Amino acid sequence: MKKPEECSDIHEIRCEIDRLDHEIIVAMGRRRPYVKAASKLKTDEAGVKAPDRVSSMLLKRRAWAVEEGLDPDLIEKIYRDLVTYFINEELTYFRSLQK
Repeated sequence: MKKPEECSDIHEIRCEIDRLDHEIIVAMGRRRPYVKAASKLKTDEAGVKAPDRVSSMLLKRRAWAVEEGLDPDLIEKIYRDLVTYFINEELTYFRSLQK
């Protein structure tokens, strides 16, 4: 991976951005099995939705955003969307286990 200052043209910069985006998506894919594993340990749909956990998790992500010089509102929005997606996945899996 090249550092930004090592890139000599826009093509190299875009390649590095694409590489980073791919790493982010791979990390999201690695998150999925943990979501499924968590659903096996929950006893009801309220536990799957876990609003208190979501709130505390979002606060931590906001703090991490500030540490990285990113807009915490943007990071919260991204994570709200991500968590909503994974909660829906988890609910589907949880319901399949209940049958």
